[in-house]
Amino acid sequence: MKTPGEVLREGELEKRSDSLFQLWKKKRGVLTADRLRLFPAGPGARPKELRFHSILKVDCVERTGKYVYFTIVTTDRKEIDFRCAGESCWNAAITLALIDFQNRRALSRALDESGPTRGRAGRNPGDCGGNLGGPPTR
Repeated sequence: MKTPGEVLREGELEKRSDSLFQLWKKKRGVLTADRLRLFPAGPGARPKELRFHSILKVDCVERTGKYVYFTIVTTDRKEIDFRCAGESCWNAAITLALIDFQNRRALSRALDESGPTRGRAGRNPGDCGGNLGGPPTR
């Protein structure tokens, strides 16, 4: 199992800016089991983080001669455009890490719902009235 701080992938990708001209800006990406950090090209600048709990999906994958273009859609429906070198496969790495995160979260929720205090057949231990799962007593 991967730990949240373990680096799964690190390297260069480009993010389209939100400015009027929508320029592509180079970023150093660091992908972990629970987030994508984007470091600006300049030294000492703080990274931006895209935590997986706020990402809905990776969408709109398109391949051109040199680049792969993809969009990360957040839970508030914001779209963030990226591109990377075709052979770097950032889109696939992010997608797989996101699916793994979502699966772990769903499993954790399912285990929390069933909980350690649940008895057989989904009943609480105190609900059986002393009858330990046998036929009802009269």
